[in-house]
Amino acid sequence: MSDRKADAESRARYAHFRPITTRWMDNDAYGHINNVVYYAYFDTVVNQYLIEEAGFDIEKDPAIGLVVETMCRYHKPLAFPDALDGGLRVGKLGTSSVRYEVAIFRRGDDEPAASGHFVHVYVDRMARKPVPIPDRLRAAMAKLMATSATDGSRS
Repeated sequence: MSDRKADAESRARYAHFRPITTRWMDNDAYGHINNVVYYAYFDTVVNQYLIEEAGFDIEKDPAIGLVVETMCRYHKPLAFPDALDGGLRVGKLGTSSVRYEVAIFRRGDDEPAASGHFVHVYVDRMARKPVPIPDRLRAAMAKLMATSATDGSRS
């Protein structure tokens, strides 16, 4: 676990939140949520946002996002039955790729228990070749663009 003040992250730096229900099976033998589960939380927060805000159809849309990079920093432990919130923002929005930045907060905490990112590259569902991010997804992503913590500019 990181001993830094959650890398100066806080709830205020995230544009969207999704409640997360922990499950008994999320805990590991050490009595806290297993590290791999955080990646499932990240994936759920992002994809639920795209489904609800952009009408993304996970079974039929011709362009899909493939994860090409992930990272997670663990700041403090969580365990079932903690109630959580997943914070979401977009750090970079390119032509065919997007970097989502996600943090997991214990409900009521201002500092995250974990923070990280993953990158989607949008590809044609059948050919698996990069394509531009569809307009309705891009518009939903643009609403989440992160503001720099140091100078207030857009990332």
